[in-house]
Amino acid sequence: MKILILGGTQFIGRHMTLAYLAAGHTVSVLTRGLSPDDLPSEVERLRGDRDQGLAGLSALTERTWDACIDVSGYIPRQVRPSAEFLHNQVNRYVFVSSVSVYGDTKRRPVLETDPLLPAAAEDVTEINGETYGPLKVTCEGIVQKLYGPRSTVLRPQIVAGPHDHTGRYPYWVNRAVQGGEMLAPGDGTDHLQVIDVRDLARFAVQVVEEKLDGVFNLVGPRLSWSAFMQVLGAEQVTWVSTEVLQAQGVTSQELPLFRSEHGPLSSLMDVSPDRVLAAGLTLTDPTVTVRDTRAWSATAQLTPPFTPEREAAVLAVARGGTLPN
Repeated sequence: MKILILGGTQFIGRHMTLAYLAAGHTVSVLTRGLSPDDLPSEVERLRGDRDQGLAGLSALTERTWDACIDVSGYIPRQVRPSAEFLHNQVNRYVFVSSVSVYGDTKRRPVLETDPLLPAAAEDVTEINGETYGPLKVTCEGIVQKLYGPRSTVLRPQIVAGPHDHTGRYPYWVNRAVQGGEMLAPGDGTDHLQVIDVRDLARFAVQVVEEKLDGVFNLVGPRLSWSAFMQVLGAEQVTWVSTEVLQAQGVTSQELPLFRSEHGPLSSLMDVSPDRVLAAGLTLTDPTVTVRDTRAWSATAQLTPPFTPEREAAVLAVARGGTLPN
């Protein structure tokens, strides 16, 4: 089949491109051409800028594809023009959304049928912690209304694996291999869920090949933080309570992936994989995700979000057993 990927050179898009190629399909990618591109030569590069609306989609004129995979649609100003422009040019529109569309639900585990956040207005363009989920809700609605049963919405959990330049997952992988006393958040009983990027990409291929419509949560194994530390191979772990972390002003950006069990957005670390597993998703063992991320990040020169100096300072407070005034 012929596949069009909107944004196919970075992390998720890159793995999508490689997965479709490995399955024997022909792939075109639409990008601005600004990011490093090490894709195989058989990938067709089309240039365009979705922020320019219809004017940025001229490279797609008078072309047809079996499916469009939208991995770079974050705001309605990007998604509506492409979805409308391609309506008669693609058979299926696959939109990569996020579990953030659920907000912080009370019921757990989170299911595809759970209520979504209120949709953002279509003229909202600023993406931040407050708008990210509502914007994805709006973008999902645009695609579903235009394509109906020809649409598929994928809602991945935090995506992990090689080529993750966000550094969220690689931070923990790299910190564990550095050795020495390592700060671990909470007491080990909190949980996290991530999805290996290659599992997401393989399922996206399956969606197109088997014409799977509807909505799928894409989530991996749910691990306790204690189990996660073991998977990482961390040898000298010091657990630091959420109270100490909060008192020291440690943010979720500094300690990515950690959400205390009953704290803000903790429900998004308890998302049900039942529907997508029944549809055929296969999951990579977490030890493999760690191993392969570690191999890639060894030369990636990522900046750690939690500096060694900051970690040492917070550990010193935790060892003291008292909170500063």
